[in-house]
Amino acid sequence: MNTKLLDLYSDYLISSFRKTTATGLSELLDGELSHDQITRWLRQKAGTSSDLWQMVKPDVRQIESTEGLLILDDSIEEKPYTDENDQICWHYDHSKERYVKGINFLTSLSSSQGLGLPVGFHLITKTEEHVDAKTGKIKHQSLQTKNELYRDLVKQAVKNQIQFRYVINDIWYASAENMQFVKQEQSKDFVMPLKDNRKTASTQEEKKQGKYVQLKSLKLEAGQVREIYLEGVEFSLSLLKKVFINEDGSEGVLYLVTSDKSKDYEEITAIYQKRWKVEEYHKSLKQNVSLSMSPTQRINGQTNHFFAALWGYIKLELLKFQSQQNHFALKSKLYIQALRQSFATWQSMKQLQTSA
Repeated sequence: MNTKLLDLYSDYLISSFRKTTATGLSELLDGELSHDQITRWLRQKAGTSSDLWQMVKPDVRQIESTEGLLILDDSIEEKPYTDENDQICWHYDHSKERYVKGINFLTSLSSSQGLGLPVGFHLITKTEEHVDAKTGKIKHQSLQTKNELYRDLVKQAVKNQIQFRYVINDIWYASAENMQFVKQEQSKDFVMPLKDNRKTASTQEEKKQGKYVQLKSLKLEAGQVREIYLEGVEFSLSLLKKVFINEDGSEGVLYLVTSDKSKDYEEITAIYQKRWKVEEYHKSLKQNVSLSMSPTQRINGQTNHFFAALWGYIKLELLKFQSQQNHFALKSKLYIQALRQSFATWQSMKQLQTSA
């Protein structure tokens, strides 16, 4: 990968407040790079998760710790007006409870010392056709499920010797298979939320006999931690119940389980609260580094644009650490500076008109 062009293009994504194009960057650089050079770079072999790791590795080594976190989550950047292909296609959005068209990406973040750096990613591509049993219509699906991709990212982080103690994810990745994989195959602990209909047993004997009850039927007080046996998981877990008030005033309940039975209620909830770092990442990626601002139509171009946006996010995250200003404050500084320059240029143009 041409890192010089990647550096320039990612700086362009950070600095831009409109659609980002090869022509736009060429004009910004006063023709130092031609439109064709930038287009050829976007169409070259797409940057991979391995490429990302090699680039971010020195920065991760500076912040990682044995008490760090590996946070995994996916998100969708909607592209309703872009032509469909294997990558920009229809994905189910759990937050909206409907299908949306766009890029669905899964990321692993190494989080420590208040920073969250992406260390791996997968872009979901639906290359396989199958017939829907209910509708009889042809649909497309990925060769791997998102849970399989999730396990690939965890395994890769361990293989890369990234220091972390806990794996954290949302409820959609809290399967028994993922729990067993993290704890038994990767020798890491986890903190995960559970749906209230998950089946649990109170003792190992009840588990052996298959005497499971739904989680919501357990007599568990808020703030209490107790040992349980989850269906499909060979080892026992610590379970807690957290009660909170939603924005609309209604009461919400969050069930958390962890494989680390040495932690109390406050410690477990504090660990899981750090999952918010991945939400900050998704928001900044979409709003501060022009992820949605690419008009590219080819998969390689779309992937390289995404890769450059990731690199732009990393630049902002490292600068945040040094400046003690968040991504949005840094982006606002760029906007104000651009506005001042535009205002000054307009005043000069007005002066020319007056002189004439």
